[in-house]
Amino acid sequence: LPEISIESVDMYNILNQIGNRNCEEASDYMVERIKYLKNGGAEIISFTSVTMHILLDHIYKKTDIELESIPKAVCEKAVSKGIKKVGLLGTGFTMKENHMKKDFIKEGIEVFVPDEKGQELIDNKIFEELVHGTINKSTVEEFVNIIEEMKNKYGIEAIILGCTEIPLIINDDNSPVPVLNATEIHINKLIKMAMD
Repeated sequence: LPEISIESVDMYNILNQIGNRNCEEASDYMVERIKYLKNGGAEIISFTSVTMHILLDHIYKKTDIELESIPKAVCEKAVSKGIKKVGLLGTGFTMKENHMKKDFIKEGIEVFVPDEKGQELIDNKIFEELVHGTINKSTVEEFVNIIEEMKNKYGIEAIILGCTEIPLIINDDNSPVPVLNATEIHINKLIKMAMD
């Protein structure tokens, strides 16, 4: 089995810097951590958070170390399924910015996000409930309703669960459309790469 090295980072500090549009300082911090892993012998390096991929372009300007991208892995899965329209749920950053959408757009796949009210609700529930392991039936219903609205309004064929915590409450059993669980897809790709 492959060995795993973890470089733990202060996620809230990074999110605060991203929120303040201080991506240069945040990416400097992450490049330093990436180099620790590389110098430690890591052959495959990846972020475990979708939101962190906001920094990817900034990081690639500062290092030639390639990261295995969550957006790319999820896009590859969507392409393999012949999906042309997807919905995207994630943190406010992920829904508003383009880091999770770019690969899909290049492949001719339309990406839709909830309306502003839906985005605010999802972001709040992620940080106020899900990151603390709090599961409320009402929150599940709200997420399901938002996905249903996107299905009816945009004709989405699948929904990207673009945040590590969302699969705690949304899955293929309760979603109105098939799910693309970014965490699961990414992990499966990393395992395959490591085993190969």
